[in-house]
Amino acid sequence: MRLLLPPSETKRDGGIDAALDLEQLSFASLTSIRTITTAAVAELALEPDDMMRALKLGPRQGNEVDRNRDVLQSPTMPAIDRYTGVLFDALDAPTLDDDARSYAADHVVVHSALFGLLGATDPIPAYRLSHDSRLPAIRLKALWRDAIATELARESGVVLDLRSEAYVDLGPAPERAEAAFVRVVSVDGSGRRRALNHFNKRAKGLFTRAVLTARPQIASVDELIEWAHAAGFSLTLGPERDAAGVRELELVA
Repeated sequence: MRLLLPPSETKRDGGIDAALDLEQLSFASLTSIRTITTAAVAELALEPDDMMRALKLGPRQGNEVDRNRDVLQSPTMPAIDRYTGVLFDALDAPTLDDDARSYAADHVVVHSALFGLLGATDPIPAYRLSHDSRLPAIRLKALWRDAIATELARESGVVLDLRSEAYVDLGPAPERAEAAFVRVVSVDGSGRRRALNHFNKRAKGLFTRAVLTARPQIASVDELIEWAHAAGFSLTLGPERDAAGVRELELVA
């Protein structure tokens, strides 16, 4: 099983490992695109005003330009530790034990606008680039979509897509029985369900942490639903497939 997570715009500073080595990252077929994106980001950061506009940064976010300027030289840390924000705060990777982190290394993938697909423990620097960022002469969707879709299509077993729809658009999961997109919903007093925005990230983080802690052996979406119920989560098949044809699961927050 693969758990496919979105990234976060917020990231921890620092790191204890060496500078970025693109050859060390998972999904080696994406290295050539990563070379393009990291070089473009570092070059654009040499013109701070241009980068502030490209990344839609406010006047208090100048440190993000510094991060991008140094992206090829700054220290790295595992991706699952680098990202912060609501989902990753709920996941709380730094408190996972060694077994859970080892399971994450094998089963968790983070989809980055800069690096494409990352293994959970891939060493990356702090950076700023979002799915809708604009780089000179580069359209991220055109650059990434087919390459990421191809990589995901190679994945066997269950692919559980916990990304936002914006990142799905940068590379859809395969359309097959054991690939499913998770939509977080709430249930009101009448039993009516509605999609959540902010709180959906926390629910996804808590669900991912539960998987990493329990480390279940899952071979099908039906097995995943059964395990989730036993673990205290309400996870059910949604009423229809999403726009890309991938099955939907509803996770009640």
